[in-house]
Amino acid sequence: MYYNGNMAAWSFLTNHARVFVSIAKDPGARLKDIAEILGITERSAFAIVKDLTETGYIVKEKSGGRNRYHIQNHLPVKEALIRDLAVGEFLEALVGPEEASIL
Repeated sequence: MYYNGNMAAWSFLTNHARVFVSIAKDPGARLKDIAEILGITERSAFAIVKDLTETGYIVKEKSGGRNRYHIQNHLPVKEALIRDLAVGEFLEALVGPEEASIL
């Protein structure tokens, strides 16, 4: 297969990873904002956040009328090829050590 110039047709990261990184960058982000930034529906963003919460990768905390999310950096990445990494190490590789250090 060769590059046809259409980068918008695919992504290196799954939508779950993209939502995860988005939350890491802005733990107080609204689902509507996450969906808009990533080009997915708000319903998809909700389902992904629900998956990440139910599996323990993020913890949701009510803060007034909004949610705030806490990444569980110590958990292992759920991916066979990089299972030896903790979530925090994975995020550091994606967003850089400066941003990852605020998580």
